[in-house]
Amino acid sequence: MAKTILERFLADEAATARLGEDLAMALRAGDAIALKGDLGAGKSTLARALIRALADDASLEVPSPTFTLVQSYETRIPVHHFDLYRLSSPDELDELGLDDALSQGAALIEWPERAGDQLPAKALEVELAEQGASRSARISGQGPSFERVARSLAMRDFLTSAGWGEGSRRHFVGDASARSYEIVSLPGQTPRVLMNSPRLVLGPPVRDGKPYAVIAHTAQSVTAFVAIDRALLAAGVSVPAIHAQDLDQGFLLLEDLGSEGFLGSDGQPIAERYEAAAQLLAMMHGKSWPSRMEAAPGVFHDVPPFDREAMLIEADLLVDWYVPMVTGKPASDQLRAGYHKEWNAALDRLAGSEYTLMLRDFHSPNIIWREERSGLDRLGIVDVQDALIGPAAYDVASLAMDARVTVSPAIERRTVTAYVAARRAAGPFDEAGFAEAYAIMTAQRNSKILGIFVRLEKRDGKPYYLKHLPRIRDYLRRALAHPALASLKEFYVVHGLLEERSP
Repeated sequence: MAKTILERFLADEAATARLGEDLAMALRAGDAIALKGDLGAGKSTLARALIRALADDASLEVPSPTFTLVQSYETRIPVHHFDLYRLSSPDELDELGLDDALSQGAALIEWPERAGDQLPAKALEVELAEQGASRSARISGQGPSFERVARSLAMRDFLTSAGWGEGSRRHFVGDASARSYEIVSLPGQTPRVLMNSPRLVLGPPVRDGKPYAVIAHTAQSVTAFVAIDRALLAAGVSVPAIHAQDLDQGFLLLEDLGSEGFLGSDGQPIAERYEAAAQLLAMMHGKSWPSRMEAAPGVFHDVPPFDREAMLIEADLLVDWYVPMVTGKPASDQLRAGYHKEWNAALDRLAGSEYTLMLRDFHSPNIIWREERSGLDRLGIVDVQDALIGPAAYDVASLAMDARVTVSPAIERRTVTAYVAARRAAGPFDEAGFAEAYAIMTAQRNSKILGIFVRLEKRDGKPYYLKHLPRIRDYLRRALAHPALASLKEFYVVHGLLEERSP
């Protein structure tokens, strides 16, 4: 496969350092960068900036590895800086441990031509050259690593168009999806968040010729985030202001709402913050929301319904992924048929429930606590792109049984009580109907999450999600205690789906 080539003009040393940051934001374990250029071309400047960006330490000492041959750094991903100038033979590369370095991190390789054919076949090549007082960079490669670098460079171009081209980029956070976030800083300016939201890659058909994401109504582009964010902002909900957007490429420059969360220094949930979030939900559920929202002039997002098909395909993740893990074999047709029968009966009971704008992942990782504010403005909400029109009880269930932190039954009750009290204070409220819908939605959500967390480990190589399984099983037991779910609970018990298991 032929390599693709990108060229960049580097006006000065600062531009070379920014290219190093751009490369750092794209690096993943297993990536290798072959860094070429004559003396004075800027290799040291680029390497230093790249490693400092990975370490998020602008003052990190980054010595040349000319004499040590390799210098290693424990950064966001381990990075190993090789200088092969003193290599007498390509065979010596084995002694330097390049293969081991790439198995756990990334490698930056100067004088790569001395490696001969021992250089990784898919290494990116970055060649710097002087052009008078300025420099140029020629970047060539293929495959996922090159595609990530190309996208990172496009993000820098987006920042330039927004007036933030000279900003310093640092990794902020990634999530279970393909989205990622960075903090961008400029002297004299409040830092902003750069959101990288590539268009969703639809998987293979799983039912009736449709991919899972289509059935579950997962947002396919950043347009959904922009439209929902703008609607929430107009309604008085504290979501990030959007300073710049590129809907085609999936880039947003957002207000930074802060980083303080819902947990204390001991890692335990702070009950008062959960109660405040419940009150925010009560306010939102008292409003009328359109199902069509505008992202830009003439560009609209139609908010999908959380229909039965979506609820069932999500619940099916339990039998698709969790059941095989705990039983050692795929779920039988008989188990699936019984599971669908019980879930259809449970979902029948949602008829007549209150439906509203449902943010879908309304839990602690997506809520920022802003102590300096007052009232509901203390709560900053992020990650809203997957919102649906669905049961009001769903987001309360997502909050009160937080998938990422253990919420005790006492804090769960306080959270739900705060929501119910706020709804009562605003007018007539069907508390019994809400309680039943809350139980159904909590059971559905936690069944889905059991499957998702196993899928993240089995399919995506993210084993750290398995530590959450005991908590999710406990939440599921709480939900199934509602009398309306007695038959569903019996099914789970008979098939051992609530038992404590070791992954």
